[in-house]
Amino acid sequence: MTACKRGADDSGSLESTAKRLMAAAPLPTNKTMPTSYDFIAAKPEGCYKLVSYNVNSLQAACKKGFKEYLSAEDPDVICLQETKANQPMAFLVSKKQYPFQYWHCSKTKKGYAGTAVFSKIKPVGVSYGLGASGLDTEGRVICLEFGSFHFVACYVPNAGEKLVRLARRMEWDVRMSEYLTELEATKPVVYAGDLNVAHHEIDLARPDTNKRSPGFTVEERDGFTALLSGGEQPRVDAYRQMYPGALAEGYTYFGYRANCREKSVGWRLDYFVVSQPLMPRVLDVIVRNKCYGASDHVPIVLYLTKAEGDCATSSGPATREDEPARDSLPPEAASADAEPA
Repeated sequence: MTACKRGADDSGSLESTAKRLMAAAPLPTNKTMPTSYDFIAAKPEGCYKLVSYNVNSLQAACKKGFKEYLSAEDPDVICLQETKANQPMAFLVSKKQYPFQYWHCSKTKKGYAGTAVFSKIKPVGVSYGLGASGLDTEGRVICLEFGSFHFVACYVPNAGEKLVRLARRMEWDVRMSEYLTELEATKPVVYAGDLNVAHHEIDLARPDTNKRSPGFTVEERDGFTALLSGGEQPRVDAYRQMYPGALAEGYTYFGYRANCREKSVGWRLDYFVVSQPLMPRVLDVIVRNKCYGASDHVPIVLYLTKAEGDCATSSGPATREDEPARDSLPPEAASADAEPA
């Protein structure tokens, strides 16, 4: 199925959605998660719903409506960043709803970074990290292999205050591009998460005053450009390709300081990047900009049409575990960034 453009939520006609995008209407200023999710339409037939969400402490988010949001959204796969979990939260989500649950926690600092993935679909393989010395200690990457694609859930390191970790960040970008290329040798990739970069000036509210802010330096933006152009075929920033003119309705992060949400002073830091051959299967990408309150980020949603081979066996070399265990951690893990201002 060819991609079709939809709006920042999936209610209303395509025509009215297009007008909203052009108008860049102000965002809702709610400071807590919604009490009603009637704006979330039923999932289209014949597709997967994939969600990415930086929860900025999963334990705290649960007190602010995360579980109610998850129940209303009901994705097939959800990946979480910045869980700040030291170990799997085994009873957080019912295994009847999400039988396959994977956690990658920081080994170097408690209550820091961390990722998790909950899936209704059994993967044929799962792996953790980039396989690079020095880059796999903070629980930032989980890769699930499905029949027709790899799903890479990621929390990219922040360059840090005064850019003290910029060099490490640039090393990360190079290795991530190499890693995606390795995966693409077997199947196309959906690369999802808080990628901690606003790629273009349109992707943040105040580009002129943030030239050397973490997430908008020339180095980071060029690193993301290189990642998109890496591999044998280009990779696609799915939201920006579908909505080239989207402004504030595309922002996914609003800092708690200075009432950034009320002022629509946001950044687009959360992405779905897909291998070019997979783009015709992308039905829509949605920024859940009404779902603010459990975190300083909002969730993003990708609808991906199903394909023959989704129940195929593992391709072999792309993953390191043939039969992932539930509630699993990487074998070496013993326990569990500041965003741009």
